[in-house]
Amino acid sequence: MNGNGTVERVFVAPAAEAEMEERADVEAVAGGGLRGDRYFDERETGTFVGWEPGEERDDGYDITLIELEAVAAIEREAGIELAPGEHRRNVETRDVALNHLVGHRFRVGEVVCRGDRLCEPCHHLQRLTRDGVLDALVHRGGLRADIVDGGVIRPGDVVEPLG
Repeated sequence: MNGNGTVERVFVAPAAEAEMEERADVEAVAGGGLRGDRYFDERETGTFVGWEPGEERDDGYDITLIELEAVAAIEREAGIELAPGEHRRNVETRDVALNHLVGHRFRVGEVVCRGDRLCEPCHHLQRLTRDGVLDALVHRGGLRADIVDGGVIRPGDVVEPLG
């Protein structure tokens, strides 16, 4: 993997535990998340979110990304096949090391994000998918990030670190 990658697919889920819906594009709103997603703005209907309207959002809930290489690795190594979007992340990427973006700004097409923390798998994800997902995705479950400058994200967009 070099420094730059690409967006392969984009997903949102309208509510907690709702199936991820693939989109041709999605609007990314600075400080608000992805329009139509369960964590957008003050909707916060995700499983582990407890903000009240008007309360400041926690960091790392605007957007989540996962490397398709990690999805392929868990299939190869653990025999766990995840359908597109089943990983519950918003953006599937290729050819970019997402773990290296924690604490850094990066661009996804026209959108500028800041990597907040790793998106480690949890028992909730395993409950929604299958046994073994939690262990298989440790340290490669993706990235939680905040949107600094909004825009539209589409498949084919470049993912690149900034400075």
